[in-house]
Amino acid sequence: MLVAERHQKIIELVNERSSIRVTELSNIFSVTEETIRRDLEKLEKEQKLQRSHGGAVSVREQDSEIHFSERVITNVLEKKAIAIEAAKQVKSGDRIILDASTTAWYMAKELPNLPLTVITNSIKVVMELSKKEKIEIISMGGRLSPRSLSYVGPLAEQSINMYHVNKVFLSCKGFDFNDGLSDSNELQAMLKKRMIERSDQVYLMVDSSKIGKRAFSQISPLSEVDFVITDKNIDHTSCQLFTDRNIPIVVV
Repeated sequence: MLVAERHQKIIELVNERSSIRVTELSNIFSVTEETIRRDLEKLEKEQKLQRSHGGAVSVREQDSEIHFSERVITNVLEKKAIAIEAAKQVKSGDRIILDASTTAWYMAKELPNLPLTVITNSIKVVMELSKKEKIEIISMGGRLSPRSLSYVGPLAEQSINMYHVNKVFLSCKGFDFNDGLSDSNELQAMLKKRMIERSDQVYLMVDSSKIGKRAFSQISPLSEVDFVITDKNIDHTSCQLFTDRNIPIVVV
């Protein structure tokens, strides 16, 4: 394969998947990782992609995060159904974490006005829960991500390390049975990993469109998940794979 042809294929793959790793490109094109890094450096100079730690992301998504206003109108019925079921898993006196996903925001709308403690990095979740006076809200600090309307970075991670909760409710951009949970944004992925580490039980709220997909940054392996809530469009094979791994799944 000619170099120019490889470069064109790399651009197509990055745009198709939003992000891709150097190791994967090396395997696809049967060249060394160093060769791929030189390719990415050249393509970045030509503004055809953007290099990231360990790979590249599409320039169509400048920080690889889709804006909250766009995410909130995607798979709405599925996300709302998942959120309703997730809210049923919360009991009076629980201490929980909600991430900055749109599904978590829908869940915040469904939470009853009970004595709870909710820790979150989401501005939208904070605003929604502020209407319920019995719920104690703890908002993480950190760097504001304008696309997700949430706080991320070292300060947010340090904040979450101060607490221990019963349950965490989170979503992700991709879920693969071999690679586990992943996100398109590295800072969000790192923070969600901390959330999982500080919780007794992990509830994954994931609509079926994300199952079988891999995003750029890994959050955690599937073994870290205790419960899965998804929508009725999930295929039978995926349901069976959860069962085979002894992970309870609720389909709504």
